[in-house]
Amino acid sequence: MGIKLINTDMLKNNRLAWVDYTRGIAIILVLYRHIFEGISRTGLPTAEYSYLEHANIIFYSFRMPLFFILSGIFIGKSLAKRPVGKLIANKFSILLYPYFVWSILQVTLQLVLSKYVNADRHAADYAYILFFPRRIDQFWYLYALFNVTVLYMLTREKLKLGIWQQLLLGAGMYLVSSYVTQKSIDLGFVYDILHYYIFFALGDLLSARILDQGNFSRFASWKTFLLLLPVFVAGQFYFLTKNLEVNDNLYVEAWQPVLFAVIAVSGCAFMACIAFLLQRYNALRMLRVVGFHSLYIYVSHVLVASAVRLVLMKGLGVTNVPVLLVICLAAAIIIPIMIYNIAMHYGAWWLYSLEKPAGNGKTLAVQNA
Repeated sequence: MGIKLINTDMLKNNRLAWVDYTRGIAIILVLYRHIFEGISRTGLPTAEYSYLEHANIIFYSFRMPLFFILSGIFIGKSLAKRPVGKLIANKFSILLYPYFVWSILQVTLQLVLSKYVNADRHAADYAYILFFPRRIDQFWYLYALFNVTVLYMLTREKLKLGIWQQLLLGAGMYLVSSYVTQKSIDLGFVYDILHYYIFFALGDLLSARILDQGNFSRFASWKTFLLLLPVFVAGQFYFLTKNLEVNDNLYVEAWQPVLFAVIAVSGCAFMACIAFLLQRYNALRMLRVVGFHSLYIYVSHVLVASAVRLVLMKGLGVTNVPVLLVICLAAAIIIPIMIYNIAMHYGAWWLYSLEKPAGNGKTLAVQNA
């Protein structure tokens, strides 16, 4: 049999389609930002395309909270299936292990190819992997999700904190993250724990209702869509105009944390509504495939997009910003999926997890938790 470069088998099982749709939307927004900023660092006149920069600012307002809320939704189900110790080991395998593998690989390649890439790397940067993950491009998210998940499990199962206590703890941590940002205090990986714990806890709070299939018709209704639409538009309009006004893309998040949380959560709710509508009509099925592969896209998309951009600019002389953005975005979605499926075909599952895949050994399941 040949290699399945784009595996669609996951569409046939009992996975929750709306989860894959939501992850698909979120990962595309993540790629957009990273690729656009990579193009900006080349010195090309991205400022001439203000609509692209405006989209970049808007997408930033909810995409990462969305990932943490999604993970929080499934933490209760995961703990019902496995004890804390085994679940931590699982999270190490599927989150922290690929974080180390791919961040070390990326830093190494950036050092070796320093003449050709726009990342300024030094050998000392390897220490950032442990302490200052945000300085290693996109990888901080995996480290943060592992840390937040483990801390949440321990406080829930060992300290017996209830959901409202978790939300109160998360709110306090969230406000501290805003304070240290305002004071320009770099806490490294600790900042991400403080900042995103509240969104993970919110996911846990919503889990019973959002996983109840009896509510799916309500979430997938056009009435819900129309109710959320003006809230979403108003929040994104304010987020964009305020950040442009002060010339700081992080102003609202850092200096107006409560308002940012409202904007982020409303954005997440609107994206979830769109995902439920897509599930209802079984539309844009390839977006489900993208969502299923979101982790595998995430770990390698910067390497892929950088390589494609280099070929386009240096080899083919392409300098049009929108053209570069579209081609690199498409490549950063498709090629990582192909790499993943080739790796699974040849037994290189260890690139993505410490756990050998079950069954035919060709695919790793993306866990909802």
